[in-house]
Amino acid sequence: MTEICSAEIRMPTTSTGKVYLVGAGPGHPDLLTIRGAELLKTAEVIVYDRLIQDEVLALAKPSAEKIFMGKPLGRHCSRQDEIHDLLVRKAREGKTVVRLKGGDPFLFGRGGEEAEYLAEHGISFEVVPGVSSCLSAPLSAGIAVTHRDRASSVAIVTGHNADGNDERLDWSALSKVDTLVVLMGVHNAAHIAQRLMAAGRSADTPAAAVQMAFWPGENVVSATLGTIADEVRRAHVEAPATLVIGEVVRLREKLKHHQQHIGEHAGRDSLIHLVPIPDRPSGDTPDLDTLSLDTLSLEEESVGPAPSEKEVLQ
Repeated sequence: MTEICSAEIRMPTTSTGKVYLVGAGPGHPDLLTIRGAELLKTAEVIVYDRLIQDEVLALAKPSAEKIFMGKPLGRHCSRQDEIHDLLVRKAREGKTVVRLKGGDPFLFGRGGEEAEYLAEHGISFEVVPGVSSCLSAPLSAGIAVTHRDRASSVAIVTGHNADGNDERLDWSALSKVDTLVVLMGVHNAAHIAQRLMAAGRSADTPAAAVQMAFWPGENVVSATLGTIADEVRRAHVEAPATLVIGEVVRLREKLKHHQQHIGEHAGRDSLIHLVPIPDRPSGDTPDLDTLSLDTLSLEEESVGPAPSEKEVLQ
């Protein structure tokens, strides 16, 4: 009698990974959240857009797979489909994925669409907020979007002419808001100004365009609502740029000569230097959901005494 032996064949299984939708803020690595930095240091895959500074990507561990998924002009829809598929595919490979976006993921960053797609495909995700350019760009230019004496209301809109977007905007209502912040609107500045003036906003309302806020080469153009489109063209302002419309723009002239940005004090480039965590042996990856500041490798810089008020004003 022939004895037949059978053996159970166990195929290796891979548990589904997780996707973190992380806001990178306005660009400078010091303006990234601690949670965002933690995730970058330990992620296996980083899918990033074009508005991410190299210093931020440098926080990743050496073995991390970095995938650029910036969107060329005119290919936003098809490129977004590719991003959706990529996030799901990498998560199903069991990878920890950071989807790194400039600003905040849920403010005109299509993070809501990506979260929806992940949910539909059974992929766990977490959203990490970031500082949006709607606030950081005016701040960088010395413009407070609200002010006790000048502005009690602020509205944030997209100036990008997506299908049907212009019809969704109530220009009459927007014309009455104290401060209007327009993202992705530099190429439509003339159209935006015309709609606001037609709705009753004065052509003499102060306006500004802030290009590349918190990036090298930042440029600010001040004008009025009636002239901002011409001034933007004359100064060759290109995206990314943020439009700010309202009386608060006048504050720029008072603040711009005294306000200093990150890194402008000699020898005080950063209060905290973020050091990438080296690769760990396989199977020794920390739990990102419980990772805390205690496990984050931070190296304090020697910064010296804080500058005096006189030094700040010089």
